[in-house]
Amino acid sequence: MNQPPNRRILLIDDTPSIHEDFRKILMPAVASNQALDDMESALFGDTAKPQAQLFELHSAYGGEEGLGLLTTAMAQKHPYALAFVDMRMPQGWDGAKTIEELWKIDPDLQVVVCTAYSDYSWEDLLFRLRAHDRLLILKKPFDNIEVQQMANTLANKWDMARRASLQTSYLEQLVEQRTQALQLEIDERKHLESQLVQSEKLASLGQLAAGVAHEINNPVGFISSNLSTLDSYFSQLQQMLAAYQRCEELITLPEQRDQLRTLRTDLELDFLKEDIPILIRESKEGIGRVTQIVKDLKNFSRVDNDQTWQFANLHQGIDSTLNIVASELKYKADVVKHYTPLPDIECLASQLNQVVMNLVINAAQAMGPERGTITISNGVEGENVWLEVTDNGCGIAPETVKKIFDPFFTTKPVGEGTGLGLSLSYGIVKKHQGDIFVSSELGKGTTFRVVLPIRQTAA
Repeated sequence: MNQPPNRRILLIDDTPSIHEDFRKILMPAVASNQALDDMESALFGDTAKPQAQLFELHSAYGGEEGLGLLTTAMAQKHPYALAFVDMRMPQGWDGAKTIEELWKIDPDLQVVVCTAYSDYSWEDLLFRLRAHDRLLILKKPFDNIEVQQMANTLANKWDMARRASLQTSYLEQLVEQRTQALQLEIDERKHLESQLVQSEKLASLGQLAAGVAHEINNPVGFISSNLSTLDSYFSQLQQMLAAYQRCEELITLPEQRDQLRTLRTDLELDFLKEDIPILIRESKEGIGRVTQIVKDLKNFSRVDNDQTWQFANLHQGIDSTLNIVASELKYKADVVKHYTPLPDIECLASQLNQVVMNLVINAAQAMGPERGTITISNGVEGENVWLEVTDNGCGIAPETVKKIFDPFFTTKPVGEGTGLGLSLSYGIVKKHQGDIFVSSELGKGTTFRVVLPIRQTAA
């Protein structure tokens, strides 16, 4: 901001003698008499005389020529501080038209109107040019001191306006930087709050899973036990029924024998002997499915060690999560697993299960009207394991890919998503000192890749 004063002046007048007069006033030749200076120093001592700052005067003899000089100066970033413009110039533009064109190029240019005639009234000229703060009038014939004072005052005014503009820009930049810093703090706080909310949700889910497991396991246990006992009892009953059936032939009275056969037919005893074992077997399978669901729910939420870093089997977590979200997937996509043997990894298992759930549900929601495919792959790379969730859905636009991990960003309709799923997944992966990447192509699908260390350096 410490720039030298701008002393550049543009003079536009069609009279050559006027240019000579201005040059003498604003750029006077300084005569130096060394003998006289030495005598003055001997008599009065060395005294420093203030040196007046000279102006740099550029001449134009018409409005169009003056506009050309101004345009060049602006392009070279050497603007003029002010311009003296003659009002009457018979060839080409008059002064008013010239000033209008000059201000189109440089609105900050200070202007002095030089005139000996009243072609325009001062009120009309101000109304036409609409610039009360940048326009002065100099009547011809003019006084030398008046020209000097106008030049000095307007040049200083231009410099002060420039410094004020630079200071304003600097302050605006500081405000913008501070605003960005505050916005980052706000976003970070929102992100932390959303992570806290998610942590509380996971804790609530863990408590729910524990309660569900406790409440369901007891009745499931005795139902399963009763079904096994019932199966054993029915086997014994079948033996007894078979013995009774063999004894029918020993009954000598035809009426009693026919009565027993009729009863057996009416009761569909042969069908019951076949169907009851099937019903018992299907009931056992149903109980087994309920038991597995409870087990998967407990494994998904890891109620016993939600905040404890432990070594866990990633495959087991993925399978449990897929069972939890099975209802979300069954009408939208088929899941294909490409598993490779993995070592147990040190992690917060329930939180990684949440990441898998978010990625799989997002993949399912990316499917179009036709049923799609979600492929889950994994592997080992050095000290890390990786997991990929790939779908053949609609894909993500390049401009959207940059924002998908931002808190509260969502492309779903209002009311159908909070925009926190991928943001929280990103935070969980980073908490595990891992990375998450996304690659996508519109119309072809999306792949999310999660890379996690096998062992945490600091748990």
